Amino acid sequence: MTDTTPVDLASLRTQWPALTHQERVDGLRLLPAAEAHDLFHTLSAADQAALIGGLSQPEAAIWMRLLPPDDAADVLQAVTPRERLRLEGMLDRNTLRETTALLAYAEDEAGGLMNPRFPRLRPEVSVDVAIRYLRRQTHKPLATLYYAYVLDSDQRLLGVVSFAELLAAPGEKRIDQIMQRDAISVSEHADQEAVARVFATNDLTAVPVLDEKGCMRGVITVDDIVDVVQEEATEDIQKLGGVEALGAPYLAVSFGKMLQKRGGWLSALFLGEMLTATAMGYFENEIEKAVVLALFVPLIISSGGNSGSQAATLIVRSLAIGELRLRDWFRVLWREVRSGLALGAWLGFIGFLRVILWQYSGFYEYGPHYLLLAVTVWASLVGVVGFGTLVGGMLPFLLRRLGFDPATSSAPFVATLVDVMGLVIYFGAAILILEGTLL
Repeated sequence: MTDTTPVDLASLRTQWPALTHQERVDGLRLLPAAEAHDLFHTLSAADQAALIGGLSQPEAAIWMRLLPPDDAADVLQAVTPRERLRLEGMLDRNTLRETTALLAYAEDEAGGLMNPRFPRLRPEVSVDVAIRYLRRQTHKPLATLYYAYVLDSDQRLLGVVSFAELLAAPGEKRIDQIMQRDAISVSEHADQEAVARVFATNDLTAVPVLDEKGCMRGVITVDDIVDVVQEEATEDIQKLGGVEALGAPYLAVSFGKMLQKRGGWLSALFLGEMLTATAMGYFENEIEKAVVLALFVPLIISSGGNSGSQAATLIVRSLAIGELRLRDWFRVLWREVRSGLALGAWLGFIGFLRVILWQYSGFYEYGPHYLLLAVTVWASLVGVVGFGTLVGGMLPFLLRRLGFDPATSSAPFVATLVDVMGLVIYFGAAILILEGTLL
């Protein structure tokens, strides 16, 4: 991008995904300092790491030192062990100490998301003293400038006070007279999904992170949680589609890795679908006697798979955002049983009409027992759609109870289960209703 014009640079952010690595590095160098800083801090840790890796040692050091400890930790986690050592050498002693402490936490824990730099106050100081103290702190890269956290001598959290409340309070008042004592906080080992729910439920811009003794370790800000929500949503969508979570942008995943991520699930689903062929073979005699039954197999089992996929998607999403808990399983069971039977009855009615209309319109001749065939289609759809809805609704709860991610109850997985059972239900209904006539 050595010939990049100012107009091109203005749209660099929108062009970013399509640029090569060298074009990204050149584009960052050509941007004015303020714009380059703004762009760099909106990138993912993987993109930041890639950019820093393409810069000279002095340039890379500048960008590493501009990162707050939590972002620096994310960048270090995104590079190879050898590159990590090089980048760690670019950090000043205090930042390296803070970053190393953050790296001790798992990536998906609150401790791994927090920024250890935050405004802090003592409870006994006056508002005027607090304002002067905070004014001196603002030149430092703090996690938030909306709240100050009131700590005792052991760094235990006593309360929180907003900057707006500080400015509005009389100067002689003590901080412990105006602070909010019941501050909402999270444990340093809380899962990132739980932290995201705390933000969503309480409409917060920052949340303090405490250890088991109640000592404050850092602050998680809403911009960190936006990244978490996007990451979790992406992972869940990929799993619901029957793909192992990629963990990286689509184009950044190598061809071999992509085959590995997709091939495992496809192989498992293929093996599951082999049971469908087994079920078809079991009912071979019935199919030979009434070939017309085979015409409705795709219609019936796909309806069950679709209903199960619908239910699984709704329940997985509700579990992910905290709308449902494990204790709600029976309420969901009762709701999905009713929904499945009602939807099955409606689809069965449409299938019933289809047989009747095709028979009378001359599109297809189903024979003298077409009415019984129509009833078989109706009853089968009630059973298959009801079963699919029940499986799709309950499987996420079962996986959550066993400690697995409910998103792994993907739509293809549910559809595979329903395909096999759907054949059993369909031909079972056919034997009961058509025995002595077509069978």
